Amino acid sequence: PRVMSFTPESLFDELAALPEGRSLPPVADWHPERSGRIDITIDSHGNWHHEGALIRRPAMVKLFSTILRHDEDGYCLVTPAERLLIEVEDVPFAAVELAARGAGLASELLFRTNVDDYVLAGPQHALWVKDPLDNPRPYIRVRGGLNARLNRAVFYQLVDLSQVIDGAHCVYSDGERFVLGPA
Repeated sequence: PRVMSFTPESLFDELAALPEGRSLPPVADWHPERSGRIDITIDSHGNWHHEGALIRRPAMVKLFSTILRHDEDGYCLVTPAERLLIEVEDVPFAAVELAARGAGLASELLFRTNVDDYVLAGPQHALWVKDPLDNPRPYIRVRGGLNARLNRAVFYQLVDLSQVIDGAHCVYSDGERFVLGPA
């Protein structure tokens, strides 16, 4: 099990400690002729299921997440040889941890997903909230058209970091301002 860290800099330290040159497979460049469907579902909490049973091996979920792509007809796992459509209830990932540093425009908000992607909110990784009044659902762009939904604890932490500007809760990260909802 993963030990959760509670110091504000710890997530930034984890990111800095990752090996250089770590990259994902070039799934956008793969266009296999063979296509089909596989009974894999990602639920609204970011949990992966195969044939209705929870996939309990985190390493397998992380591996699958590296070959995940979102196409016109849905989400799929893709390799150079095969493309398999899967079911995703909302978005494929969950943001499960947040670290913040800096202040104002110099702020940085770093998120970790359930598959250990590290995402710095900013111009390339937008942060938004759907239906902020009735049923707020916060999201962040992770990579290649794939998004993560912030879990409740992370969203509350984000709201605590917000400031009210022009009647709205706002946060800054990497020079961008993101509106979370009305104050």
